[in-house]
Amino acid sequence: QWLRGKTEEEKSEGKKQAFAAVEVLEGALRECSKGGGFFGGDSVGLVDVALGGVLSWMKVTEVLSGDKIFDAAKTPLLAAWVERFSGLDAAMAALPDVGRLLEFAKAREAAAAASN
Repeated sequence: QWLRGKTEEEKSEGKKQAFAAVEVLEGALRECSKGGGFFGGDSVGLVDVALGGVLSWMKVTEVLSGDKIFDAAKTPLLAAWVERFSGLDAAMAALPDVGRLLEFAKAREAAAAASN
């Protein structure tokens, strides 16, 4: 809804919901990490992998929307987690390139606009 809503009201509501979910994630990281750097504590766990798997798309969303999703001022634990997770060798090898995803998203957006 945030980027694809048909009206400004739908987009605004989608953005509001997305940022509410990010705040929930911040709280979950605080509770689950038990002071460690990942949702699983000191080591990467299932939640880290699941959330980490969409980081590239979240970065694309940041570029397209102009909004910072994991803002260090609002969600400091998640912002640090993003840097930590993104720096893992396995993540760097597996995550899609943000630039290529951005090109794809823009092409898809242009095609959708042309068909309307």
